[in-house]
Amino acid sequence: MALEIERLLDETGWQILQELQQNARLSFSELGQRVGLSSPAVTERVRRMEDAGIITGYRAEINTTKVGFPITAIIRMSAPGDCKQLNATVGAFPEVLESDRVAGGDSVIMKVIATSMEHLEELIDRLAVYGSTTTSIVLSSPMKKKCIVSFEDMLGPGKSCL
Repeated sequence: MALEIERLLDETGWQILQELQQNARLSFSELGQRVGLSSPAVTERVRRMEDAGIITGYRAEINTTKVGFPITAIIRMSAPGDCKQLNATVGAFPEVLESDRVAGGDSVIMKVIATSMEHLEELIDRLAVYGSTTTSIVLSSPMKKKCIVSFEDMLGPGKSCL
């Protein structure tokens, strides 16, 4: 499988990933034109990347303020118990957009949304039964998610990360 993934992540494969990260709604025809492949060839490459688990999904980005959730917060938790159970529990909370298990002083870091400060306070109270929380309000997000680029693009040609 590693060899197959390596073959899929050649220069053209990384170009496909870059284009899809910027706009997942591109037609296969447009995507093929941008990366220099025919529509059937790019369709096959994308399908193989999906099958290999490189591409794991496509989604719409939502402006949470426009849909009634103007408050975004980062909540760090230190939990004495089972972190897997904690992540499963907080994953069921609709306000929790992301949850990461982390090493260090905290067990879990979450990105949450709320309709009001009262709603956020109620969410913190619901979470506090599982461990201690530290909350930071997000004022703005000047840098949204970045596109993942190849190691060579990150480090420069001929360089390694060692």
